[in-house]
Parts: sequence; C-alpha cells; structure tokens
Amino acid sequence: MATLIHTLADHSDDVNYCAFSSSCLATCSLDKTIRVYSLNKFTELPYSPLKGHTYAVHCCCFSPSGHVLASCSTDGTTMVWDARDGRTLAVLEQPSGSPVRVCRFSPESTYLVSGAADGSVVLWNVQSLKLYRSGNVKDGSLVACAFSPNGNFFVTGSSCGDLTIWDDKMRCLYNEKAHDLGVTCCDISSQPISGDEHGFRYFQMASCGQDNQVKLWLILFADFLGVELKYKCTLNGHSAPVLACAFSYDGQMLVSGSVDKCVLIYETSTGNTLHTLSQHTRYVTTCAFAPCSPLLATGSMDKTVNIWQFDLKQLCAGNTVENESKVTVENWSEDDVSAWLRAQDLADFVGLFKMNNIDGKELLNLTKESLTNELKIESLGLRSKVLQKIEELRMKMISVSVTVPDEFLCPITRELMKDPVIAADGYSYEKEAMENWICNKRRSSPMTNLPLPSLMLTPNRTLKMAISRWLETQQK
Repeated sequence: MATLIHTLADHSDDVNYCAFSSSCLATCSLDKTIRVYSLNKFTELPYSPLKGHTYAVHCCCFSPSGHVLASCSTDGTTMVWDARDGRTLAVLEQPSGSPVRVCRFSPESTYLVSGAADGSVVLWNVQSLKLYRSGNVKDGSLVACAFSPNGNFFVTGSSCGDLTIWDDKMRCLYNEKAHDLGVTCCDISSQPISGDEHGFRYFQMASCGQDNQVKLWLILFADFLGVELKYKCTLNGHSAPVLACAFSYDGQMLVSGSVDKCVLIYETSTGNTLHTLSQHTRYVTTCAFAPCSPLLATGSMDKTVNIWQFDLKQLCAGNTVENESKVTVENWSEDDVSAWLRAQDLADFVGLFKMNNIDGKELLNLTKESLTNELKIESLGLRSKVLQKIEELRMKMISVSVTVPDEFLCPITRELMKDPVIAADGYSYEKEAMENWICNKRRSSPMTNLPLPSLMLTPNRTLKMAISRWLETQQK
C-alpha cells in the first residue's frame, strides 16, 4: 500500500526536517539550506535552495495558507520567507541568542512559535513580525512543539522529558513527565475526537522520545475546567530512540521515524502497525504526511528524503466523508477545500480555488453564476460537476447526526458500541473488536498497553442499556 515513488538527494548533509503545504514540500539540513519542491513531479522551485542561515537548519514549517515558510537554526534565528518567490520577510532573533530547535505557525497564522536549546519559548506576532510573548520550560532544551487545531493552546516537549501545555497568552496550563530520557517530537491531530454542549473538546496527541517509545495521549480542553492530558497507550515497534512522529490529516494514521533506520506507520484506533519502511540507511530524523494527500515524506541522516505514495481511495476519498462530520465545513481552510477537491476528482481546480481564496464558507456559497462570472469556469459540464459535489456536501452537512458521547464509542474502533463488554483492564469495548484483538495474539490492554491479567470479557449490560436509551432519544 505504501510505494516509494521518489527520492530527493540534493542536500549535502543530514536532513533534519521536512514539511508539506498543499502544493509544496520543504526540507532543511545541516548544510545550512532549505530546499523547496513542487509536488508536481517533485521539481525544485527556481528560488531554491534558500540560503540565509549561517549554521545548521533544524526545522521548517509552512503557514496554513502555504504562502509563508519559516525556518530556524543553530545561529539563534528564525527566518520567515515568502514561499511564492523565496524573498526574506524577516529574521527573528531569539532574545537569548540560543540555538533555535523548533518553529510552528498557529492554525490561523496569528502566531509563530520558536523554541530554543536554553528552554526559551517565544510567540511572534505573524502580522507585525514582532515578539508578542516569551517564556521558559522548567528544564532542558525545547525540542518539540505542536498547536491544537483550534489554536487555543500549544504543546512543547523538552529534552528532560516534559510535555508542557501553554495557552496563547504564554501561561503554562499543564505539565507532564512523558518520556524518561527526553522528548524528541510531538504532534496533535488536526481532527478533534469529540466535543459536546458542555464545552469539552478532545484532541489526540502523539509524542516520542529517547526511550524508544511512541505514546498516544488525549488532551481534554474545556473553557471552565482548563486542560488535562490523559495517557492513552504506547505504540511499540522501534528498537532505538524515536526521533519523529506525525499524524495523517484525518488522524487515523501515525508515522514515526527512528535511530533504528525504520519508519513505522500505525493505525491509531487499534495501535496496529500497518507498514514498516526500511529504505533509509541511517537514522530517520523526520517524517510528514501531506495534508489529505496520499503522500508521506521521510528524511534521514543519509542526506535523502524519500517520498511515499498511499492508496488514494483509502487515505483520502474514503476518509473525507467521515471527516466532513467531524469538522464544520464553514470552518474549512483553503487547504481543506483543496483536499476536498482532490478527493472528489476535481484536482484541476485546486489552483483556481486557491487563487480566489475559496475557503469552506466561500465554497458553500458558490453558485452557477459565481462559477461562471467570478471563477470563469466556461465548461457547462465542469460547472455542473462542481455544483453537484457542493450540493452533496450541503446534504451531508444536514444529515450529520449529533456527536456520540465518547463513553459510548469503542476505544478500538471508535464506533458506537452494540455489544459492549468489560475487559480485565476495567475498560469497555465492542465485543467483536476485543475478541479480534485477543485472537491476534495480543495479551495487552488496548488502552494502557499493560498485560491483561485475564482474557475474560464480561457483558456490560448497564452501558448497553444506556446506549439504547440514547439511541431512542435521537430517533424522536
């Protein structure tokens, strides 16, 4: 299912990081450069490589629109570039002058975070390109960072093993010792798991570390309760420190890269390893999924970046319909619209829609007249096809049911349970899913990854009755 389709070998030293926008791939290296490639045949853009840093470049990232690229370096700076022509927009100096190890844009491009080796964290205002707030982690170097999809908070990881949750005012909300030997990377899925009328929002987060482990977490965010980080499970498979992890766009897959030279791809709902990719000849330092595109990039100390392609129907088309019920279409970004177009076999319109800044709200408001007069789509057949897909999207929005309470969902399948059973770990699961889990010679808990003291499954009649009553209320 994962096929190696291209290898980039332009860097002259270790590849430290790679990042996708909807149309480009950026890579950075110990060779002090950032290279930018078009996803069309993976040709390097005319302005690439970007040269401006005086020492190794540790991280690079695109803004949500893909129009701006940031990079950070041992030279103590975070540089901001125009991703359309390669112009330098700003050179942001870390106040302490410490080597900058990680940088990230917030989902709305309001802020840019830079984290440094001395533990300093800086929030930069993207519009003014001025320092907004700064802080410090308790101990160690700051080496990892990820924003929540709604931009209300971000998580940092340190070389001392701590995960720290901050709000957008740089207030520390929560701190957790996650990896004994140090965190190396973290990522938050762009799709929230659930939410309800009480203000609860659950986000799935992954972290990895020098302890050879990849851990999954649930972040509970509620306006009146604050933030809580809950351990979910540990994904095993690597035999050496894990240096990178990243979610797929829909949150259903997670990729990790390790000192053991392997790339593992997991199914997040079950913890199953779907693929083991072992083409790199040295440590795997970075991995990234393209936004709802069947592409994965992995970079290594072997100076190469491998591009992998997945089955488009499984990764994109098959999951887009499910995701439409999780994220309100009105809140889609331009990149979300681009992903939807690709999934509907309308990829030829991606450039046109981005040029006209069509986001989710604009998409739903498109009419035959606007397609003709504003977007200049002359073909009647193509206009009809676009309108038909938009109408299907509107109908799906109308038919989306209310959010199922999280306690009614099986932790393995993330589907509403029909025949819940209680396992020896105290958690409830769909009977068939748990039986399959056990039949596949797993003797550990899907939730805690600890050994199960017993394989006995007890019917949870109380939960089954509660689900039945809830279903009856939804049918009235």
